[in-house]
Amino acid sequence: MRSGCAVLLLAMAIACSPSGPTARLDENFVLAPGETARVTGADVSIRFAGVQGDSRCPADAICIQGGDAIVRVEVLASSGGAMTYDLHTAKSEPVRHGDVSIALVELAPYPFASRPTQPGDYRATLRVTR
Repeated sequence: MRSGCAVLLLAMAIACSPSGPTARLDENFVLAPGETARVTGADVSIRFAGVQGDSRCPADAICIQGGDAIVRVEVLASSGGAMTYDLHTAKSEPVRHGDVSIALVELAPYPFASRPTQPGDYRATLRVTR
């Protein structure tokens, strides 16, 4: 009986744990598509919804322009509201959400013409500041 209760308590603790990493203000954190990070001290969570387009010049090609990739993030407030923002690799300007700024630091992997990137392979490095 005791071992059954212990297993049940462990399962409940795992089910109630957050679905992604915890991030801190002023520190970089990495998210995979669909992953959400709770930002301590900011009362928001950031979800990497996915890459909306990636026209960056492949590393194994010669291009006239560098191109751009668009990273879509959802900012979820603890009050329940959500806003969607597009962050660009070509212009590294952060977006403002309430009293915080969200910046795209890097999008990996860098594209290669000889190896197409699958949507689930992307990793966005983000930073939230005041």
